[in-house]
Amino acid sequence: MAEVRIGFIGGSGLYDVEGLDNPRQVRVETPFGEPSDSILLGSLGSVDVAFLPRHGRGHRISPPEIPARANIYALKSLGVSRIVALSAVGSLKEELKPLDLVIPDQIIDRTKGRPATFFGDGVVAHVGFADPFCPELSTVASEAADSEGVTTHRGGAYLVIEGPQFSTRAESAMYRSWGASVIGMTALPEAKLAREAEVCYTTLAFVTDYDVWRGGEDEVSVEMIVANLTRNAAAAQRIIARIAAQVPPRRGCACGSALKNAIITNPDSIPAEAKERLGILVEHYLAT
Repeated sequence: MAEVRIGFIGGSGLYDVEGLDNPRQVRVETPFGEPSDSILLGSLGSVDVAFLPRHGRGHRISPPEIPARANIYALKSLGVSRIVALSAVGSLKEELKPLDLVIPDQIIDRTKGRPATFFGDGVVAHVGFADPFCPELSTVASEAADSEGVTTHRGGAYLVIEGPQFSTRAESAMYRSWGASVIGMTALPEAKLAREAEVCYTTLAFVTDYDVWRGGEDEVSVEMIVANLTRNAAAAQRIIARIAAQVPPRRGCACGSALKNAIITNPDSIPAEAKERLGILVEHYLAT
């Protein structure tokens, strides 16, 4: 099988990709457990793609329970070098309306205790994360969404909460005072793990509601979110196909060398079992 060039992680409301040629499901075992579900492989035009539903088909996995390390490792093992993740989010700004799309360029972490690194247990690595989303892939995604007629906002901070509960009114007001643009539950630790895996990562954040800061008839509810998820899913399918067609064959960003000089531990001090566990993530940097 040819190496998969691009992977998509589907969020709430998106559990498969339409229009794939030669579709097949594969199960991938990883040193970090099982991914959320089997991974759908196929091609869109001439581009090999992979698709993984973040919450599992049937939406069985809550945000704090998502096996993010296994998901990213599994996609990397299939040859994925770019990941476009799709998320449902609430808006923290009046101008970001339900059914709009936001492609953020920053993240604020309000999660609690989620495993957020592949390293530890004998190996220390510090990757740069000042700009958490790949600028090259974000540009491709933004242009694809614009071409599909979706109201798209480039930039802004995605604030990630633990969930599965929504925010309190006080929290929502505080996050707005911080200047955050959207709020969701899933961009972390995915973005951190993708950086450690030297995989480009960007997020298509589809707005479903105004969170609870706005109040009134538009106040967030599960019913509102589900209705808007259905409408967003159709746009997401079109954008996915266009991204696959427009993504360049070679990367021009720095994501592919994120681990260079990031592993601090002396190679002679790294336990053999740690090298084996990290496997494909470090094979270019550590002798096995």
